[in-house]
This record gives sequence, structure tokens and C-alpha cells, in this order.
Amino acid sequence: MTLRNLVLVLGDQLDLDAAAFVDFDASHDAVSMVEVAEESMHVWSSKQRKVMFLAAMRHFAHALRAVGRNLPYTRLDDLDNHGNLQAQLQAEIERLRPARLVMTAPGDRRVLQAIQAVAQTQRLPLDIREDRHFYCSVREFSAHARGRKSLRMHYFYREMRKRHGVLMTGERGDARCIRA
Repeated sequence: MTLRNLVLVLGDQLDLDAAAFVDFDASHDAVSMVEVAEESMHVWSSKQRKVMFLAAMRHFAHALRAVGRNLPYTRLDDLDNHGNLQAQLQAEIERLRPARLVMTAPGDRRVLQAIQAVAQTQRLPLDIREDRHFYCSVREFSAHARGRKSLRMHYFYREMRKRHGVLMTGERGDARCIRA
């Protein structure tokens, strides 16, 4: 079997309805999730938070398997764990030989650059899909920022509140913030 897409799921993207899963075909696609020490230690956090984060990933992996998705999952203590995202992803690609990588846009530029570097090295197309968990996409914010002499988040937030009807008062829907 030729693997069409390898869908990369990061630890902060645990959603069965994520954009990366649009058009997922269990007979031709697989999901990859990896726990790597480098990512667990990049930003300081308590042991309890790390445990909860990894537990959430493992529960999500179980949910993926329950809905019939092929999932190679690498745990921190696996013997073939390379310890960093790039090396682990490289090993997954060499083992699975996908035609393309698919993912929801990561929130961390460093992670995005690491994945892009691996895709480029492997000469694989990388399909990065919008993260639908935000009121605004990166492109929309860029459009908002374009041509402005300075950026004040107050104006951007006001625009978002108007667009989505969040924290609005009055019948006209003016953008005065509701105070608690």
C-alpha cells in the first residue's frame, strides 16, 4: 500500500475535527504523533503539566484508533525515539514513505520551521491548513496589519468583537466592552 498522506498532529492540536483531517482516508492515509524530549523541555513547565500534556496526547491517540485511523505513535520511552522533532519525523517519513505531509498550522514558528526543513530535505509537499480554533487566521491578521503605521491590539480586538458578536453591548452592537 502506498501512503498518500501522513497527517502530523502536534500535542496542542488534539481535535478529531481539525483541518488536517479533512479528506482523510483511512485506507490511504496515516496519522503521526510523537512525544520527544526536546519539545517537552523547550519551555519550562511543571512535572504535573508535562504529565497532563502527555496523558492528553495518549488519550487522543486512543480516540484516533477508536475511529479507525492508522496511527504510528512514538512515546518518550520508546527505544527508537530520537529525542527531537526533526529526527523523529525524518525517521517516520523514511519508514512510512508518504507522498505528502499534511498538518494544521502550528502555533510555534520554531516548530513550523523544523517541519518545513524536514519536508524540504525529504522533497515532500507540506500541506499546512488553517487552525480553525481561533477567531482570526494569520492571513486575516496580516490583512488587518497591512498599511498601518502602528499596531494597537485594542483596534484589532474591537474589530474581532464586532465581527463575531463577542462582548458587545447595546442593540446597535457597538463595540463597548462589557465589564464584569
